[in-house]
Amino acid sequence: MPNIPVTTWSLEQTDPSDLLSAAAPEGDVRIVRSEVPSPEFSRFLYASVGGDIRWIDRLGWSHAQWREHLDRAGVETWVAYDRGTPAGYVELTPRDDGVVEIEYFGLLPAFRGRRIGGHLLSYGAARAWDLAERWPGLPGTKRVWLHTCSLDGEHAMDNYQRRGFKLFDTKVEEQPEVSAPDPWPGAYPA
Repeated sequence: MPNIPVTTWSLEQTDPSDLLSAAAPEGDVRIVRSEVPSPEFSRFLYASVGGDIRWIDRLGWSHAQWREHLDRAGVETWVAYDRGTPAGYVELTPRDDGVVEIEYFGLLPAFRGRRIGGHLLSYGAARAWDLAERWPGLPGTKRVWLHTCSLDGEHAMDNYQRRGFKLFDTKVEEQPEVSAPDPWPGAYPA
């Protein structure tokens, strides 16, 4: 399998005032924390959001690996619902010394381009900044960061920057070219 160059950009906010909120989309869009850790639901979100953009690193995880990750103190999944249907999610993972990573963020293909992503990202970043309020024992958040890459959606970088994230690192690495794993081939246009 040939290799392809993949650019990865890392972005951060270093103060809650860095966050620039997006307007809420029209209609019945709600964002709810998935408070019961569920490997099945988390894997569904991961595969459904990332299936067409080559998210593959967690596809081989066992149920036990999903459970171990989700049971870590401070790991949170926030899900956007459009009229009761999961539209996308943001996963927060605390790191050392008050750092919170937005480890995964995205929308299912059918919900992209409907102004839900900016709203969900704003909401998720705000929840990263107040994470310690829900998790006694975790330090207060001092930095929120994330990464995106050239394989992600075409509007990802712009959305992050419009929400106040600042670029702090860029890397280009050769990676094996893999086909998009499509959780359900033929379910949506490629």
